[in-house]
Amino acid sequence: MTEPGFSDIAAAAERLRGHAVRTPLLEAPLLNEQIGGRVLVKAENLQLTGSFKFRGAFNKISQLDAAARKRGIVAYSSGNHAQGVAAAARYLETPAVIVMPEDAPAVKLDNTRAWGAEVVTYPRHGADREMIALDIARDQARTVIPPYDDPHIIAGQGTVGLEITEQAGERGVSLDHIVICCGGGGLTAGAAIALAERLPGTAIHTAEPEGWDDTKRSLETGTRQRIEEVTPSLCDALLASTPGELTFAINNRLVTSGFAVSEEDVGRSMALAHRYLKIVLEPGGAAALAAVTSGKLDVAGKSVAVVASGGNVDHTVFCDMLSRFGT
Repeated sequence: MTEPGFSDIAAAAERLRGHAVRTPLLEAPLLNEQIGGRVLVKAENLQLTGSFKFRGAFNKISQLDAAARKRGIVAYSSGNHAQGVAAAARYLETPAVIVMPEDAPAVKLDNTRAWGAEVVTYPRHGADREMIALDIARDQARTVIPPYDDPHIIAGQGTVGLEITEQAGERGVSLDHIVICCGGGGLTAGAAIALAERLPGTAIHTAEPEGWDDTKRSLETGTRQRIEEVTPSLCDALLASTPGELTFAINNRLVTSGFAVSEEDVGRSMALAHRYLKIVLEPGGAAALAAVTSGKLDVAGKSVAVVASGGNVDHTVFCDMLSRFGT
């Protein structure tokens, strides 16, 4: 696979114009006071389908030829890529089948179906979702839309980073750091390419749940590491067991460091985002903010952007987090 460049991200931005939301870069003075630095939150929870995933899916599917679109597509996802693909498929008029874990949050399963996709479920830790999707693709001549390890997907996700550079510039903010929620690494890779081009002095960091910090471990060793021991986590959107081959090649070159955040860190950041920014984040979508609010990244006197990557959370989980960690 060929790595995408900045020009690919710029082209993706043009394809997405009028389809994706240019999500806001939020700031709360009281949150800044509590942290001791300036924190700008890229609210991708307000993106179409509730996460950044629509960007990459639309960019990929929109470049398929008419015959491929007519045959249809297939994707595998824990939920956010599923919804992004389903919505993009609906807008681009191609039939979609999505392979999803049977224990995915109900809101993600329901919304994927609501966008018109057919959902095929599997036991999260008892089957190979990629093989299921590949079998469907072979049997039905569909095109696979991978969740992260694809140049068109990476370029689409990179528009998040491009927008951050534009919005920070509009405010006259020079970013010292950016922290990005990381599963397979597509969002990080795309954003890193945009940041390296537009804001090369900005340190780039990943945030992952404890026990699923494969990118952090891989960055530390310089080689792709795999999570072998399954650890329960509420951050269902970030449970990739190993970084993508293409995404890690990019991130290993451009990313400064990685952080692992606890469930308590995530819960507190969800409560803080609700209190100060008035937004709803899912656990995985709050991981980057958690790296900052927990103090794992010291931003005292600094300016930092964090990507709030999604807000697709079951209301019972969200209410439980507010009850446990809200103040």
